[in-house]
Amino acid sequence: MITEALLAYAHIMAFLMLATFMTSETALCRQGWMNPAVVRRLAWVNLLTLVSGALVLLTGLARIAWGLKGSGWYWSQPLLHAKITLLVMMLALSLLARRRYLAWRATLDAQGSLPSEPDLRATRRLVMWAAHLMVVVPLLAVLLARGIGTR
Repeated sequence: MITEALLAYAHIMAFLMLATFMTSETALCRQGWMNPAVVRRLAWVNLLTLVSGALVLLTGLARIAWGLKGSGWYWSQPLLHAKITLLVMMLALSLLARRRYLAWRATLDAQGSLPSEPDLRATRRLVMWAAHLMVVVPLLAVLLARGIGTR
């Protein structure tokens, strides 16, 4: 029983880390706040977002492997597959944003210029899509934990 509680705790903490860093990223990625320090910070915060997302995935897989319900039960649940799909989509959007942040940093270092407003808007859209997908994941988790929509 203690193992199940610790696995759940680790999974929740990883998700809270992900939510924290995604929120920071969405706050920083806006025209009014853009300056050289923010360009550099966005790349760092995005890396923490990706690491947190990987921890969410790893702790979730640990729950499947060592949790009380067993891997057979978890893998047969459509809600689990939906959660994983949303997480992968969030991380893919964050990776696309990362490529842009790194390009911005390289341009800043080479030319001293900040990202253009259209590029910033397009990147913020990626980050916001990821953040909005994140809101659905805990709902699916609660439904799964309560046996709603399960097999």
